[in-house]
Amino acid sequence: MMKSIPFAVLMIGTLALGACNGLQSEAKYPTGADRSATGANNIYDKPDSIFGGDGLGIFGSKKKAEDETGIGVNSHLWRASLDTVSFMPLASADPFGGVILTDWYSTAENPNERYKLNVFVLGKQLRSDGVRVRVFKQNAVDGIWVDNTVTDDMARTLEDTI
Repeated sequence: MMKSIPFAVLMIGTLALGACNGLQSEAKYPTGADRSATGANNIYDKPDSIFGGDGLGIFGSKKKAEDETGIGVNSHLWRASLDTVSFMPLASADPFGGVILTDWYSTAENPNERYKLNVFVLGKQLRSDGVRVRVFKQNAVDGIWVDNTVTDDMARTLEDTI
């Protein structure tokens, strides 16, 4: 008998909540005012604040959801980076993280030497230092690809080109 009391209370609660399904909770006030009117005299408009329309942003600005969708880095730097490395095969391109990874590329004139690039677009601002490039080089020695050092000038030249 004691075990059936909690079960009965649970069933009654479930039925009571299920009966609330058809209720509407919006209140209708007969004010006679036209709610569709716009302009400064509309009493239903949100009043302006002394801190501006978005309020006081202490911990950063308030952004709408549509502003935060799309590409995660500066679109001009992203497009310029893709255009600059377009002669190389792409292994991966992440526009939200700003990372472009190319596959190994060698020219027909020098098939025993190949290059690989990692391009990083660093932010949403259009800045001259907003792009970093890492260059990797390998040479074929007896049919085995061996890593080789690359001067910093090559990466800097690619950054300047972008």
